[in-house]
Amino acid sequence: MQLDRGADGLVGDLTLYLLSAVFAAVTAVASTLAPHRAWGAVAVVGYAAAAAVVVGQLVVRRATAHQRLTGGAPAHQRLTGGAARAWLTGITWAAVVAVPLVLQAEQRANGRTDRAQEEVVVVDDGGASRLLADGSPYLSEQQIAALPADERLLGYLPYQPGMAIFGLPRALAGTGWWTDARVWFAVATLAALAAALTLARRRAGPAGDRVLVRAAQLGTVLPIAALAMSTGGDDLPVLALALLALVLCASGRYASAGTAIGAAAALKLFAWPILLVLLCHAATRGRRVVGRVAAGGITLPLLALLPVAVVDHAALIHNVLGFPLGAGMVSSPAASPLPGMLIATWLPGGRIVAGGLLLLAGLAIAVRLIRRPPRTAATAALICGLGLLAATLLLPSTRFGYLLYPVALFSWVPVLRVAEAQPQAFAPGRDGLVPAYRPDR
Repeated sequence: MQLDRGADGLVGDLTLYLLSAVFAAVTAVASTLAPHRAWGAVAVVGYAAAAAVVVGQLVVRRATAHQRLTGGAPAHQRLTGGAARAWLTGITWAAVVAVPLVLQAEQRANGRTDRAQEEVVVVDDGGASRLLADGSPYLSEQQIAALPADERLLGYLPYQPGMAIFGLPRALAGTGWWTDARVWFAVATLAALAAALTLARRRAGPAGDRVLVRAAQLGTVLPIAALAMSTGGDDLPVLALALLALVLCASGRYASAGTAIGAAAALKLFAWPILLVLLCHAATRGRRVVGRVAAGGITLPLLALLPVAVVDHAALIHNVLGFPLGAGMVSSPAASPLPGMLIATWLPGGRIVAGGLLLLAGLAIAVRLIRRPPRTAATAALICGLGLLAATLLLPSTRFGYLLYPVALFSWVPVLRVAEAQPQAFAPGRDGLVPAYRPDR
């Protein structure tokens, strides 16, 4: 896009930060959720400052434009090039994610009950403590029924058992800002995303700097990501591990890719469709590669599920499947006015209609995978993005925040294409393979 390429990406940066500042300001005054308002009040300053810096970069770039006629890189590259844009992205992340996250975590540790979304409370207080005490992070249907009516929502843990790991610090060390599950969501996300960006940069070289910075921005400082990480954040580690798995596939490291996507699938069901697409991609490389991906991709979720299923399989099914599908004792708060919810609410038999549309979308993607399995990691990311976009739009109970998955996956498609197109992509991989860049046509 011209907007994204303008002034070597700076025009896109300015647009992103300005629109993000507007979003944060509106959130600060209009959101119905207290954690969101608190985030907006802090984040608007960070976004506005970042936009001001980009304006300065544009001024410097214009003032020194004549240096382009001289040999070598122009002097303004030090202030406006890919490295400078990456540094600004990191600093902006600290301002719009790290600062509000720590502030809210500290306020919550000091007794504020309105400084975290439900998922943080569920993972902290209901996840790991139950896991340590009973061997399962889930309450049974009877135990949830015994809770006061206004506490039953927090009795549900609608995630895979691995998510309870993020509650271990609070269960073991007590209440403190650093034991808040969001802090560890952020740590895991940064670790996986840093690994993905580093590996992608090595593969793509300088040619990938512009798309790498943009992908990093959309996965970290875009409000839909920054807000989620500061106030909830359980989706971010899942997404970061999925992106790492895609980059590892692009590098021919299929065993490691299986481990990464398997870890994501042990946390949340949203990673399972991505695992399926990666297995289809691996099938284009042969059975041995499928086995390498499956070794971690299937084994890790099973290792997380089986012990809990042995303890209480009924509670596992009721929490992980029953509650999200509307069979719980209370309704899920995931009710953003997206097409699936609107259809389910306003049309006669709307839930059946929405379910049918979702099924048709799933069948279309399944036919695509069978007839033309993705030969490149970039195509796999595109298919994953389309599938999760359809799921987010058509599920009767869903959130705007889930749009982060397709947005991030789509933004990484150019990164993966550049990485796979480089000469290094034809060198033998760790698995002894020679991954080739063959775009699906």
